[in-house]
Amino acid sequence: MNPLLEVSHVCYSYHTLSGETQALTDITFSVEEGEFLAVVGPSGCGKSTLLSLLAGLMQPEQGTIHISQSPVSRRQTNIGYMLQKDHLFEWRTVYQNVILGLEIQKRQTAENLAHVEQMLKDYGLAAFKGSRPSELSGGMRQRAALIRTLALDPSLLLLDEPFSALDYQTRLNVCDDVYQIIKKEKKSAILVTHDLSEAISMAERILNLSKRPAKISRIISVQFQETELTPMKKRQAPEFKDYFNEIWKELNSYG
Repeated sequence: MNPLLEVSHVCYSYHTLSGETQALTDITFSVEEGEFLAVVGPSGCGKSTLLSLLAGLMQPEQGTIHISQSPVSRRQTNIGYMLQKDHLFEWRTVYQNVILGLEIQKRQTAENLAHVEQMLKDYGLAAFKGSRPSELSGGMRQRAALIRTLALDPSLLLLDEPFSALDYQTRLNVCDDVYQIIKKEKKSAILVTHDLSEAISMAERILNLSKRPAKISRIISVQFQETELTPMKKRQAPEFKDYFNEIWKELNSYG
């Protein structure tokens, strides 16, 4: 069985009048159906650049990126991208926000709208369908943003530090919420984060990037003896500290 996502020998550089800055070099990895992968690395190493390439917003200078065996392009519709901010529009209700993608793509079928209704119910937002985003808590806004992304039924979710704008307590709770929603919807996901605890508690594998020009220094498989743990409970598991120390030591070895 072929992986959902295949990234092979990808390189990318930024070009300005002052010269060339190599961001990524020889990046090769894959993501299986239903897998949750986290990407960590030093600040400015190119993590968000990698997500932009995976989303088809930019094209690699060398190498290839395939999803479901087809080259990724700017017109990709089976990739969902969740940004640091929720970008909910205040002049639209919660319901109008979560169906925005369906409106734009003219996919407001009875089946798709029924799926949205069910997600709003399942994830605690049904009572707020007619509310404005400003009436929601930070965690509820992120759930609404995720439902908006899932409404399009993407094969792969790209999460670019989606919890960074939240306070610490809310961040922990939303981390649990988002993880469980993604698992229930049986989606594959790639999370970019600076938070090692977040990466360890959510991902099955962690891709460590080196300092720029970034290459993959290591891919760590994360396994807990007790299965079916939420991210919050994983933070309390005995294996958690070992993974944290291992990754922290490697990141700090870059200097």
